[in-house]
Amino acid sequence: KFGTLTGPFFRSVSCEMFGASTLSVLFSKLPYGWVRHSSALAVTNEILQNELENIKEAGTYKKERVIVSKQAVEIFVEGNSKPLLNFCANNYLGLSSHPEVIQAGIDALKKYGAGLSSVRFICGTQDIHKELEEKIARFHEREDSILYASCFDANAGLFEVLLTPEDAVLSDELNHASIIDGIRLCKAKKFRYKHKDISDLEEKLKECGDARQRLIVTDGVFSMDGNVAPLPQICDLAEKYKAMVFIDECHATGFFGVTGRGTEEYFNLSGQIDIINSTLGKALGGAAGGYTAGSKALIDLLRQRSRPYLFSNALPPPVVASASKVLDILGSASTYQELVHSNTMHFRERMVEAGFTILGENHPICPVLLGDAKVASHMADKLLDKGIYVIGFSYPVVPKGKARIRVQISAAHTPSDIDRTVDAFISVGREMGIIK
Repeated sequence: KFGTLTGPFFRSVSCEMFGASTLSVLFSKLPYGWVRHSSALAVTNEILQNELENIKEAGTYKKERVIVSKQAVEIFVEGNSKPLLNFCANNYLGLSSHPEVIQAGIDALKKYGAGLSSVRFICGTQDIHKELEEKIARFHEREDSILYASCFDANAGLFEVLLTPEDAVLSDELNHASIIDGIRLCKAKKFRYKHKDISDLEEKLKECGDARQRLIVTDGVFSMDGNVAPLPQICDLAEKYKAMVFIDECHATGFFGVTGRGTEEYFNLSGQIDIINSTLGKALGGAAGGYTAGSKALIDLLRQRSRPYLFSNALPPPVVASASKVLDILGSASTYQELVHSNTMHFRERMVEAGFTILGENHPICPVLLGDAKVASHMADKLLDKGIYVIGFSYPVVPKGKARIRVQISAAHTPSDIDRTVDAFISVGREMGIIK
């Protein structure tokens, strides 16, 4: 009954009934704020609860499974006693738990501490931050780079610094949410072109011909579909209309292209992309962090004016050291990229042969298109029972009617891991009537 009573009246009457010392002990056992809900919050909570029920009814409610082990090919999940094969992580190179990467993080923790307790320009820059930025710039063959807490922050911090009301930005309609949010913050004229539609992009470039600057913005690889931006044609248009090109390389850096330098390398366009944003939180260690790589002038200006950089704590030393070690590993071996590619082709070929529709373009993001959100969620649960860890994706992460299970391939998977997973898909697919 205590939960239904709030405010000064309850406190005064309760003290008279029970005594202050008794109530003090009682309330110390309750969650903080348990009896402090205002009437306004009660109304809001009812609205929120109704919205949550609508999400559940639509089959798009996202449950978080709790992993109780390190990120690896085999993981343990709360409620399951047996290990599961993990096929939905962004751990493309399988280096998130590599012994050398872990040790680099431990060594940095001991030498530099857990964190800087400050932003970069005050007392948050250490030598390892500068060293990593230099490595990233060399990796992408750019003049300089700047670190952020995430690539979401890198995307949020770029456009409002670079673009003014005199400029124009042209964005693929299926760009990542962080790009969309970042563009919203700037005051440039905004144009959205149809997904990978070069003709529509050219029409938009013609519309903004009087702009001081024109910036074409695209994901290098689109994370929900695993398809690749048509960079050669985009670069041709950029040259024709004197526009700059920006790509988000989160799902390409480290493993896409012969040496893992991303979509630019994949298309043999070295040096033709003006600005590259990417992440340390996927192939490059899997912890956290993002960055912008580009010209010295751009990076210097971002250090002066980019709000996510100026007002966020510096990346923790263990994160910096782990990512730095991954770049060292990539510099000494290219076998990881070869493994990712061969594993990807093996999975795609077997799944298509079995009758599944696989989206994307020979990329390790391999979405199994199912259409219905409830079907995707139910299939993911059934695959979990067979020891395969995958997640159903549905609206608003993907368009309505385009629900899928996004399978992601890693260099750490073995051919037998892939065969076991495809066999599980076939078994569940037949059981659910998805394939014959």
